[in-house]
Amino acid sequence: MTNDPTTRFFHELASRGYEPLVREVVAVVRFDLLQDGRTEQWYLFINNGDLNVSTAEVEADCVIAADRSLFNRIVSGTANAMAAMLRGELIVLGEPELLIMCQRLIPGPQRSEVLV
Repeated sequence: MTNDPTTRFFHELASRGYEPLVREVVAVVRFDLLQDGRTEQWYLFINNGDLNVSTAEVEADCVIAADRSLFNRIVSGTANAMAAMLRGELIVLGEPELLIMCQRLIPGPQRSEVLV
């Protein structure tokens, strides 16, 4: 398996099968990840909690676009997708509520130390 957080994230999503956190969602979300002048696309199919991931081009209900390094931090739990969107670093086209649904699938913040 690759050390790349984004690739690991999408492979993990594909292996989940069913995710109750999105059990009432039916949508296709395209992730446009920008790196070195090119765009890599991942598609997440959500069908009442059933998850599938593909790189085959289809029409999407929502497009989430970000620099790949930012997305690596988001899926690693060290950056927040909603905060990145509010800063203009992550762009959402289509149905913006799908970003909130997708954020449920992303690992939470990593805490390596307790703050006093």
